[in-house]
Amino acid sequence: MAVNLKGRSFLTLMDLSPAEIRYLLDLSHDLKAKKRAGLIGDRLRGKHIVLLFEKASTRTRCAFEVAATDEGGHVTFLDSGSSQMGKKESLEDTAKVLGRFYDGIEYRGFAQKVVEDLAKYSGVPVWNGLTDVDHPTQILADLLTIEEHCAKPLNRVKVIFCGDIRNNMSYAWMYGCAKMGMHFVAHGPETMKVDEEVLAAARKVAAETGATIEVCHDDSCLKGADVIYTDVWASMGEEAQIPERVKMLTPYQVTMEMLKKTGNPEVLFLHCLPAFHDFETKMAKEQKELGYDIREVTDEVFRSRHSVVFDEAENRMHTIKAVLVATL
Repeated sequence: MAVNLKGRSFLTLMDLSPAEIRYLLDLSHDLKAKKRAGLIGDRLRGKHIVLLFEKASTRTRCAFEVAATDEGGHVTFLDSGSSQMGKKESLEDTAKVLGRFYDGIEYRGFAQKVVEDLAKYSGVPVWNGLTDVDHPTQILADLLTIEEHCAKPLNRVKVIFCGDIRNNMSYAWMYGCAKMGMHFVAHGPETMKVDEEVLAAARKVAAETGATIEVCHDDSCLKGADVIYTDVWASMGEEAQIPERVKMLTPYQVTMEMLKKTGNPEVLFLHCLPAFHDFETKMAKEQKELGYDIREVTDEVFRSRHSVVFDEAENRMHTIKAVLVATL
């Protein structure tokens, strides 16, 4: 089936068909191979994109900038200090202005409604670089990484997300696995309730694709896992919640013992990064002095042969490039 994503926004994987996601993955593999061979294209020549960041990031900004530049595009970066959106100018007005200047808009911030409204009013493709409830570009990179390191096809892969099963990565994984017919397990405390609407939406898609979407609170779900995934327990601005989060989530810290419980000697460890895996960051040091170990993964796992987190980080660039090329 022919796939044409030109002019489309990329707000959530739930908006795409499995065939369209497959197309983006295949294009990502191709563009990555070409970059490795020194074959840089010009598919975005004359194209201008703007990055709207209300929430800071290393990988997302760098991936978009390098991806666009590789293909001849031009990038403008606007953070919350340089954009007037929502302050002196409404979101609708900002979207309409930027849509006159730029061929596409990336948004990274908080509310999903913001990225949806940008797409509604701008008249150009809009790409979701992260919101409170979704992170589709990350999942695309994760799927590419799994295909590079796992011998199984995606529809036979089992992914376990450990920790705060209510966060945007957990939900984004539900969507990605549902679309691609995969087995997903949200593995976290019973006190952390997954949004019922998110779960229902993912399971509705899963019924069509053959995927399995589960929530499990004990380690019985670990058996047979191909991928163990986690994320930080407390993001910036959530420091006050750290004592409670550490108490609830320490049993779900990714350790070598957890990996062994999968029974899979080739199990992969993935993480969207940045990760607290040692005490070499200001936040981890400060919390350790207060008596809290905020590491969601041990350094032993993070640096082990199971860990493919830096291949995964690189793949943000290749998959985002595929999204830009396909939609522009």
